[in-house]
Amino acid sequence: MATRQYERTDRISAEVMREVERIIREDVSDPRTDCMFSVTHVDVTRDLRYAKVYISVYEEAKREPMMKALKSAAGFIRHNLGMRVQLRYTPELLFELDTTIEYGVHIA
Repeated sequence: MATRQYERTDRISAEVMREVERIIREDVSDPRTDCMFSVTHVDVTRDLRYAKVYISVYEEAKREPMMKALKSAAGFIRHNLGMRVQLRYTPELLFELDTTIEYGVHIA
């Protein structure tokens, strides 16, 4: 029975990841978000109240402004996510910078 819960959160995480990236690219009009980025992973808690969104920004100079823009637009992104994804509760979005790609290049 416990595996069903994890499968459900994995499916919801994948759906949230697709929709958040689409919302940032299409609907957020902040000029600080006009850079090359990727949503690499989303972790949704088991109670579906919080979602940690990992963002990889390819241009090092634009990382900090991009993260500030996302944190200030979190409410707008959450509202649009609630309109697109049918869930009882729309998770609160917490944005984190993902540096695993840079670390992989450094190791190689």
